[in-house]
Amino acid sequence: MINTIGVTLSRYADELLSVLRITAAFMFLQHGTQKMFGFPVEARAPFELLTLAPGLAGLLEVVGGLLLLVGFYTRSTAFVLSGMMAVAFWMAHATQGFFLWTIGNGGEGAALYCFVFLYIAAVGGGKWSLDSLRS
Repeated sequence: MINTIGVTLSRYADELLSVLRITAAFMFLQHGTQKMFGFPVEARAPFELLTLAPGLAGLLEVVGGLLLLVGFYTRSTAFVLSGMMAVAFWMAHATQGFFLWTIGNGGEGAALYCFVFLYIAAVGGGKWSLDSLRS
């Protein structure tokens, strides 16, 4: 039964990759719009472009999130964002407690984004991307 489900789902692997990319990008984009525009919820700190966070982080989250959302320059964008999230994890979260216990140091989102984006950098944006249309 379980093997049948896996075989059935494998037929949709490329579409599911696109769904993963779009969903992750949409959620990631919200972090940037919160920092830059106070939307969809109020920002925690004022936006100042010439700061690491929220400035550079917010800019990368908005621009990178939009590029990933539509699947344009997907691999390079995802690679940059993966690195950004690795840096965010080590600078902001790992210092708050034992780095493997991400639930305690608040770093589970950063760690998960880091590896989702690294995966997308390796495999591309999937069937429903502008990159796919260009090739």
